[in-house]
Amino acid sequence: MLSEAAATPDDPAIWTKGLTRGFPAGLAVENLDIHAARGEVLALLGPNGAGKTTTVRLLNGILKPDAGSMKVMGYDPVTEGDAVRSRTGVLTEIAGIDDRLTTLQNLEVVARLRGFEHDEAVRRSMALLERFGMAERAQQLTQGFSTGQRKRVALARAMLGDPEVLFLDEPTSGLDPAGTRDVVALIGELAAEGRTILLATHFLGEASRLAHSMAVLHRGRLRAFGRPAELAADIFDGIGVVLDLGGPPPRGLADTLASVGGVHQVDDAPVGLALRVRDRQVVPDVLRAAAASGADVFEVRTHAPTLEDVYFAVEARIMAEEGAGINDAFLAGAPAYEATS
Repeated sequence: MLSEAAATPDDPAIWTKGLTRGFPAGLAVENLDIHAARGEVLALLGPNGAGKTTTVRLLNGILKPDAGSMKVMGYDPVTEGDAVRSRTGVLTEIAGIDDRLTTLQNLEVVARLRGFEHDEAVRRSMALLERFGMAERAQQLTQGFSTGQRKRVALARAMLGDPEVLFLDEPTSGLDPAGTRDVVALIGELAAEGRTILLATHFLGEASRLAHSMAVLHRGRLRAFGRPAELAADIFDGIGVVLDLGGPPPRGLADTLASVGGVHQVDDAPVGLALRVRDRQVVPDVLRAAAASGADVFEVRTHAPTLEDVYFAVEARIMAEEGAGINDAFLAGAPAYEATS
């Protein structure tokens, strides 16, 4: 029976406060404060050993915390684990497919364990295999399936309970580029349906395409949390702009543009000038000033800091704190990116 403590629509789907879990080798998660709104994709980022998998296990009630508290859809995974797991689906890094069973049987067994009668278990399983492009292999043993095929089966299995929250732990690990593209597209479809997704990964490409917010873990500690654009505003001084002038800039143009309000920096570029400006509203003023100076501008390319830029800036600062040698300008917070279209 479900608890009366179910979340209201305004409650976070995922919430932790001071969450801590240690093992004999040390703390895997330390004082973790994160949250994800309903329908949001939260990317939990960090290298192997950062604490991502431990966090997923804690939130599903598989592990108990040493300190702190947490809620998933308003339920405590420690005391209300069944209520949590009835609303969640989990895709682990290792698909965990039983090669002694057919594709359909791999799903049907889990559906029966979730309490569905045989006919409903088969119906749900086949509908999901159809959705994820594996229906033609329903009666085949999974032995010999590619990594991508196994991930599809595992993702279908995670969806059997029509979960409100999905935990995806390294969902594209071991996939080739085509398999990665396909799985990311499937995850995007699930997110578009309004499901809350916690995406634990160290592959930044998939996170940048899917995530609304990001949490960067390093050795179990939270080092950055928020929406990429908000974090970028704290780390980087505006956006990058490149003016393609077809060659070296005319004499005095750099000084002229540097005097435009909102322009923070002007540097030479291979065929023009590279600027850092407060925001995109400054770009028209830059172009007007360039035209008034008689410069021909053949192309303008702007680049706002991305999730990847934010992640690497955070990692660089962590390495600086730990005494690693990193480019000084990068550590100072200068954007380590080139302007692109």
